Parts: sequence; structure tokens; C-alpha cells
Amino acid sequence: MLKGHPKGLIVAFFANMGERFGFYTMMAILVLFLQAKYGLSESTAGEIYSWFYFAIYALALVGGLIADYTNKYKTVILAGQVIMFAGYVLMSIPGLTLTVTVIGLFTIAFGNGLFKGNLQAVVGQMYDDERYSKLRDSAYMLFYMGINIGAFFAPFAATRVRDWWLETNNYLHDGSLPALCHQFQNGTLKDVSTLQHLADKVSLKGPVANLADFASNYLEVFSRGYNYAFGIAACAMILSLIVYLLFFRLLPNKQKAVKKQDDGVQKKPWAILVALAAGFLTAYLISLVKDFPTGMAFGLFAAFITWIIIISNKEEKPRVTALILVFIVVVFFWMSFHQNGLTLTFFARDYTVKTVAPVTYMFFTLENILSVIAFIAGIILVLGKKRSVNIRIAGGVLFVLGAAACYYLFSQSFNPLFIVTLTFIVMAVFTWLNKRGIEPSTPKKIGIGMIIAAIGFVVILVASLNLVSPHELKFMDASGAVKYNPVPDSSRVMPYWLMSSYLILTIAELFLSPMGLSFVSKVAPVRFQGLMQGGWLLATAVGNKLLFIGSDFWGVLDLWQLWAIFITCCILSAAFIFSIIKRLERVTSSI
Repeated sequence: MLKGHPKGLIVAFFANMGERFGFYTMMAILVLFLQAKYGLSESTAGEIYSWFYFAIYALALVGGLIADYTNKYKTVILAGQVIMFAGYVLMSIPGLTLTVTVIGLFTIAFGNGLFKGNLQAVVGQMYDDERYSKLRDSAYMLFYMGINIGAFFAPFAATRVRDWWLETNNYLHDGSLPALCHQFQNGTLKDVSTLQHLADKVSLKGPVANLADFASNYLEVFSRGYNYAFGIAACAMILSLIVYLLFFRLLPNKQKAVKKQDDGVQKKPWAILVALAAGFLTAYLISLVKDFPTGMAFGLFAAFITWIIIISNKEEKPRVTALILVFIVVVFFWMSFHQNGLTLTFFARDYTVKTVAPVTYMFFTLENILSVIAFIAGIILVLGKKRSVNIRIAGGVLFVLGAAACYYLFSQSFNPLFIVTLTFIVMAVFTWLNKRGIEPSTPKKIGIGMIIAAIGFVVILVASLNLVSPHELKFMDASGAVKYNPVPDSSRVMPYWLMSSYLILTIAELFLSPMGLSFVSKVAPVRFQGLMQGGWLLATAVGNKLLFIGSDFWGVLDLWQLWAIFITCCILSAAFIFSIIKRLERVTSSI
């Protein structure tokens, strides 16, 4: 798998995997922690979550700018790891005020801004060497797989730590209890019978006699369990830091020679003023349509595009323009793809049957997924070409143990991990095409990824035909508040529709996201390598800010019409990419 790649890829892989494990551990529980600890509403907690998520990507611009200016990419990456570690340590301290917690989140976001985009840039620098240049695409697929391995284990770690601490204090987990406890403490809970019933249910010491003491203790134990989970994220950062410090010498120490007369920043000091004007104008216009936070996101994107175009010299401008065009497409991809955490989740909640056959549940718990992975890995090791006898024996053992574990855990739950398993398949397809001289160029892979994403939404559109839509279930109660009747069982579908959609969208992600990172690393002008990786992440952030399109139309359009919006966006984006494909390929071939 790593044959022919530079050794530095392994360093980047594990450093990134450790950091992503810590990051997704926190993201899995952040909103739940904010609500349990501080009694925040869904909207307030969601607002903090949204701004943190945006800052994680947007601050990559700052990190890229610092690295490009100093030429010390590895030092900036190291500083980012240390700062992130400090942020996670702060988050793991129980009893902090909300203000201090927000400061901790900003610390993590700033450290991530120094780390993430610049590590991506350093991976690209390794493949600027002609010996490795043809492996650039596969390198970013492997690098991307490291992200998702870390993301895979993170939620399990977070929930296990929380549940362990609850059980240590003689409680079981119930996600609905913190809100009830806060209402009880605030005097807004009119009927305490539900709280009493749930309190008795989660108390391992028996029925609860004093609800006031229970509410106080349960909230403290519940939120402290999340603090300790943040501590797990801090430990993951330590591992990432250790790997990086021990082996960072294997990463390139590229010093860029940029002549002073070619420095567009020095020749055009007014560029920042023009960029700010473009940003403020864009922010104002968008805020008229949506809201100010969304306007600020688009304003920052417009300011970045304006500034980078102005300061680019004649040789750099074609590359910068090509990257900006790809960034615009990326915005619409992430707007559509990340519906998996919004409208597709609504669909799973409201329109998927509540009970299924046992085989459907094989991928939900950590034990189940690992048993399936062992089973599949065993098959690959046994049947693969040019395997030694020892490797085939090890594969056979994995196959038997995985099969036995699958049988034993047959009645558990479903939660697919497609990225890690599909990476090898997609890489194998690209390798097969490459040997025959018909592998698509990187820009074509991005365009194909948009088409595949459209197909993923076609699947869920077909599943939604003839189902009652959310707006048909809407009604106004006596107080004038908007409510929804429950979805009838006749409008619930098997989860295989949703699973198939996720599978196809994951394939699309593998075509687009690692390929986009590869494209940026190859095309970015030498003095803008970190900054353009930051631009890619900023485009991702702007795409995330457009997620409201799905939620705003959820209770307005028919379901099939909602999915048709994302199909149209993906198809138009693919058409745009293929309309400029020669221009993009010309830029890459000239490097």
C-alpha cells in the first residue's frame, strides 16, 4: 500500500490520525456537553458549535499565511499541535464557566488552523519530488484515510468514557435527563413525574428520594464525564505530538526562494483594502438574504479570493484562478455532502422504519465493526497475490476470528464505516486504470465525484417518492406554535435506501476530497502553498454555512423536491468542472 511512497507520508498519516481522533472525540459530544453543563438551548448550543466548526476551517488561512511568510511549515505545524493540546486540556477541567469554555474552543480552533492546512501542504511538498510525483493522488487518499480512522474510533471513545464515569457514580446514561434536570432546577418543569420515572430508572442505588439532590448530582457527573472525554482528546494530541517530534525529520524542510521583486504583497499594499471592501460588501448583501453570520462567512471567502488574485503575479495568476474555480465547486459539494448530518439525519429519524432484521445491525458498536473489518482483512490477506505463507496464515486467523465474532455479535447495531474500507477499492481501481494509461486526470476525478454525489441523492429521491412530506404534517397548536404530526408508518422505508445513499456519497467524497487536496498541492504557487490549502478549507467552511438550505426547505417542499435541489447543484457543478477541464488540465500539465 505504501510501496514507492516517501517515509514522511507515514509520519503525516499518524500525526493527522491522532489529531483527528482528538478532534472528532470532542465534536461527537460538544453540543451535548454544552447543554448538559450550562443548560443551553439547542439553538444556542448549535450556534456555538457552528461558529467553532467554521473557525476550525477558516483559521487555516491564518496558519497558511504564517507558514508561507516564514517558510517554516514544520515549526508552524508543531506550534499548532501544542496549542491544540492546551485547548483540550482546558476543556477537560471540570467546573469552568461558559466564557472560559469558549476560550478553550477558540484555542483548539486556532491551533487547528496552524496544523491542518500546513500538514496538507507538507504532504504535497514530498510529492514535488519527481520520484514520487505520479503517486500524489494515491498519497492524499492514504492521508485522507488516516483522517477517517481517527474519526471512526472517536465517538466510541467519547461515549465509553462518559458511560464509565456515570456507572462509577452509580448512574446509567439517559440523554434526555440533563434537560429535565435543568428545567427542574430552574422551576420550569411543570410535571416532575417523567423526571422521577427516569431518575429511578438510571439510579443504580434504587429509587430516588430527593429529586433536587439527584438533579444536581446527575448534571455534575454527566458533564464531568464529558470533561474526561475531552481529556482523551488531549491524550490523542500527545500521541500525535510524539509521533511528529520523533519522526518529523522525515518530512521535507522546504525553503522557498521567492525574489523580493516578485512579492505581490510588497508591490500592492492596497490589495488588503480592496479585499476588505469586497468582503464587507459581500457580507452585507448576503446578510440581507439570510443572516449576518452567514454573510460574514461569504464575506471572508470573497475577501480571500479578491486579495489572492490581486497579489498574484503574472506567472501565478493562471494557477490561482484555476484553484479558485475549484474552490467554488467545493462549496457546493460540501453543502450537499454534509446534509448527511442534517436533512438526511432528519430522514433517518422520521422516515426510516424503527425495527429491522438482526443482520442490519452488524455495524453499530465498536466490537461489531472491528469484527467485520477483521473478517474482510482476513479474506484480502488470504486471497491477495504475492502473499507469503506467514501472511496467508495470519489472514486465515483473522478470517476465522472475525467470522466467529460476527456470529457472536450478530444481533447488534448498524453504523457503516465506508471511508476506510472503500479507500482500498478506489485506489485499486485508479491503479488498474493507470496501468492501462486511462486513469482520469485529477480535475476529471473531481468532476466525476460531483456526478457520483448526484447519484447518491437520486437514490434517496427515489426512496422519498409517494411519502408524505414534512409540510403536509405541519399544524399550529393553540398557542400559535408550529408543530408536526408524527410520520405514519406507511411513510417509513427500509434503512437500506439511506445506507445506499451514504455509500454512494462516500465514494463521491473519495473522488473529490483527497483529489482536491492533491490538486491544490500540485497547482498552488510556491509561495502560497499553505495559504491555498487554507483556501480549500475555507471553501469547506462556506459550504457548511450553506447547510441551512436543507433545513430551511425541510418543512416547505416535498421530499423529492428537496433532494432535487442537491442533485441539481451537484450536476451543475460537475458540468462547470467539465466545461473548464482543459483549462485545469493545462495548468497541471505545465507544472
